[in-house]
Amino acid sequence: MQQTSTAKHYSEADQSTQRLRDKKLGDLMVNKRRLVEVPYTASLAHTMNTLVANKVLAVPVAGPVLAVPVAAPPGQWIGAGGSMIMEADKHTGTVRKHYIGLATMLDLLAHIAGNEDQLMDEGVHDGFDLDQKMSVPVSSIIGHCLEGLSLWTLNPNTSILDCMEVFSKGIHRALVPVDSHMDNVSGVELVESASSYRMLTQMDVLRFVKEHGSSGSELDNIMSSTVSDLGAVTERVFAITDRTKVIDAIKCMRIALLNAVPIVRSSDTDNEEDHKQLVNGKGRQAIGTFSATDLRGCHFATLQTWLPMSALDYTETVLANPLMAAFNNAAGSPTTRELVACRADSSLGEVIGKVVSKHVHRLWVVDQQGLLKGLISLTDIIRVLRLAILSEQNA
Repeated sequence: MQQTSTAKHYSEADQSTQRLRDKKLGDLMVNKRRLVEVPYTASLAHTMNTLVANKVLAVPVAGPVLAVPVAAPPGQWIGAGGSMIMEADKHTGTVRKHYIGLATMLDLLAHIAGNEDQLMDEGVHDGFDLDQKMSVPVSSIIGHCLEGLSLWTLNPNTSILDCMEVFSKGIHRALVPVDSHMDNVSGVELVESASSYRMLTQMDVLRFVKEHGSSGSELDNIMSSTVSDLGAVTERVFAITDRTKVIDAIKCMRIALLNAVPIVRSSDTDNEEDHKQLVNGKGRQAIGTFSATDLRGCHFATLQTWLPMSALDYTETVLANPLMAAFNNAAGSPTTRELVACRADSSLGEVIGKVVSKHVHRLWVVDQQGLLKGLISLTDIIRVLRLAILSEQNA
């Protein structure tokens, strides 16, 4: 009797896993909103305010029609990574615009931070011309950060697992054509033409997996495994201190290609600690996070007054901002300076539940004393989840 019950359990799990494998990206895109984009001629100030107003972290760049990725007139630009992603009239096929890259909040901040060593000492207070920096066209900053050069499309016929393979390699988002002209193609593409697109993100995939896996499910064995056993924890973790200023944090993140850093307490014993540089966060007390997400609450008009603040004070100011508070309440994100973290022995299901419910893009891994042991990014989660699903299917 026990053997029959066990066999039935695995049979149901296999069928459910197969159902997940058979799911296509089109199943995820049903309720996705219209693409937010900016024209290639838009100023950085306009682009930043668009990001804030639409509560997004990255927009494609487009033109000449305002629509928010970065878009330009056809035939005048080479797309990021050599891509040729076009929007065309559904009936005539006439190309209206060419998406040439992504503009993220980190791109904008990297441009503001620049390469000037004297920026903090002289620029922000005296000669720093933020208006001039923010008046340049958004097309001029594409590629300041690596993600801006990663403009991909995923065909709606692509399976969830194939999409997870792409997202497990550090690609955070991709455009999905609503009515692709390449119906028999699946996978990632650099060439596409469609009448409209939607943006698919790593978070969308994990939200779908969480909802799909809550029905009692093929993923039970995987979701109950610890993130440590699955190999999801990255042990090397860079941090800033509670004395690091916003402008220095931005410069550090730009150089290290990081979208977020934990904030740790300053060392009382090390008077030589450089608060303008990243520090080794492992084994130190984590008290907060500074990330591109925080910068959604930052309108251009208020940016200059916030640059000299400590990153810790800034995060507290942002969370008190009415726009950010409203967004966090709607999205389920932290509305206080909460450290969103987990343990190395947390289950994968717990971790996915936390990143989705808190709408964060990484979890800090801490011990019982709250000391940093590493981090888990969405890329890490998707990577180990995909490998575990494939391993169970092969077994």
